[in-house]
Amino acid sequence: MSNLSLVVLPAKLINGGIAGMVGVTCVFPIDLAKTRLQNQRSGQQLYKSMMDCLIKTVKSEGYFGMYRGAAVNLTLVTPEKAIKLAANDFFRHQLSKDGGRLTVLKEILAGCCAGMCQVIITTPMEMLKIQLQDAGRLAAQQRVMPSVVTALKMGGTSAVLSRSYNTSPGQQVTRVSATQITRELLRTKGVTGLYRGLGATLMRDIPFSVVYFPLFAHLNQLGQHSSDNPSVPFYWSFISGCLAGSIAAVTVSPCDVVKTRLQSLKKGANEETYNGVVDCVRKIMRKEGPGAFLKGAGCRALVIAPLFGIAQVVYFVGVGEVLLGYTPYSICSA
Repeated sequence: MSNLSLVVLPAKLINGGIAGMVGVTCVFPIDLAKTRLQNQRSGQQLYKSMMDCLIKTVKSEGYFGMYRGAAVNLTLVTPEKAIKLAANDFFRHQLSKDGGRLTVLKEILAGCCAGMCQVIITTPMEMLKIQLQDAGRLAAQQRVMPSVVTALKMGGTSAVLSRSYNTSPGQQVTRVSATQITRELLRTKGVTGLYRGLGATLMRDIPFSVVYFPLFAHLNQLGQHSSDNPSVPFYWSFISGCLAGSIAAVTVSPCDVVKTRLQSLKKGANEETYNGVVDCVRKIMRKEGPGAFLKGAGCRALVIAPLFGIAQVVYFVGVGEVLLGYTPYSICSA
């Protein structure tokens, strides 16, 4: 990345955090629909499509039902996006110390390292978010099938989680918070409980970063005014972020389905439990077919495209530099 020696890490962390919060606020309802579509099994489909899911969610849970789980995402997306974007910058800088142009292989390596760094925050964030997002689907399943009693299929019995989900059809579902889930997991499983699905998260995030960052860098470079003036218009960074993000999102969608299934602690009636990534892939393939691995792919593309488009605009405009008192400057991918 040109002028990377001028990069101030705190400014980049601020940029990543602001970008993540703005992006998540805009696209969270679509992300909720994605989670619920990925978790529903064949023969127990409550939602026909993304729009059907959102309409039913608003009818049964109100407008703010679409933002269930948003608080934990907004809290943790700041460090998550900050780590992801800043780490990619850092590794690109380290790999280009010889002053030469970054090769595609080095760009891929930088993206891979960035993806590995972000899972420190991503895994517990996704873990908590998925429990909250999927609660409405489980409650709706109970209403549709009165004989169904949703089972909590995890290693031990959780009073907090059981109270939230094991209710009779006529009862009001008790809202459970991310804090309650965190405390219960730490009490029963320890820190490892928050990192359930870590392998699947790595399987998703590393390939995503490997595809996204090099692709974005090359697409963004096409928008340069000239070789003498390498600056890129903000709208081109937005378009490049959207396009690269959507392509990367669809590419790793099967891994995201596996991750969602593994991190869902609560299961509806007759829903499979999984003993790891391989077991999950095998059971999905056998019972639902290969098409199941693309559940929610369209929603995921619609989530990631604007999320990373917004992120790149905020990141490249240099909001963090302004807040810290530095002179704004353009950053262009090498």
